Amino acid sequence: MTAPIVRTLPELRQMTRSWQLAGERIGVVPTMGALHDGHLSLVARAKEMSDRVIVTIFVNPKQFNSPEDLANYPRTEHEDARKLERFAVDAIYVPDGAQMYPDGFATTVSVDGLTNVLCGAHRPGHFDGVATVVTKLFTQTSADLAFFGEKDFQQLQVVRRLARDLDLGVEVVGCPTIREIDGLAMSSRNLLLSDQARSRASALNEVMEDMADKLGQGAAMDDLLPKAQSRLAAAGFGDIDYLEMRTKDTLTLIERADTPARLFAAVYMAGVRLIDNIDVPVAR
Repeated sequence: MTAPIVRTLPELRQMTRSWQLAGERIGVVPTMGALHDGHLSLVARAKEMSDRVIVTIFVNPKQFNSPEDLANYPRTEHEDARKLERFAVDAIYVPDGAQMYPDGFATTVSVDGLTNVLCGAHRPGHFDGVATVVTKLFTQTSADLAFFGEKDFQQLQVVRRLARDLDLGVEVVGCPTIREIDGLAMSSRNLLLSDQARSRASALNEVMEDMADKLGQGAAMDDLLPKAQSRLAAAGFGDIDYLEMRTKDTLTLIERADTPARLFAAVYMAGVRLIDNIDVPVAR
């Protein structure tokens, strides 16, 4: 079934008002389009937990640091709608820039602490853009539940914090990272890789899994980093923004896995920035 594509807020609110009056729970899956199986796993989870499901597609200019990166981001609305047909979602919300940020728009939502590290340290203002658009999407869709992937674990924690701090009444549901058969985390940015670069990119997950295993055995990050960096360079990766272990709850940098933690990476392959994170077992 083809879901209606909704482009304006009044049209969307006319739909959601009737659902609310009927006592139905609304689930939202916020995306920037170029949907892959990772996104679709969020839609499937939303269908399980919600009475009504809205998928949003909006390439948010406020979370891009580079105009070139924004211009190159894949836009595949018709293909995305086709992929969503089998899920029978209730609406696909596709606002344009003027709908989201009308003339005179002057408000920014910021989350302190969690946004000063990892991607936040390397992409100034990125999480302000994320927090602002997510807050708008939550209120526009009247969401009761919102679904985010753990691949963007820092983003997931930021969204959970803002929903709690602002009393938005939205339950933020984290869903596992979906991977390609060779271990590469699914991402819309993977479409920007050449075939050769794509085949080399799987080394990132291999290196991280090896590190996580050794950290779980009691190794220290400082002892593992030189070899990991060399392996990534040999696989064809370029600059490394970060390769760090941090606590799950507060994203505090740690050297040994003596508390629940995740290993985070942001690296460049053929000019494309790839991010990933995996769970690290508490050291035995």
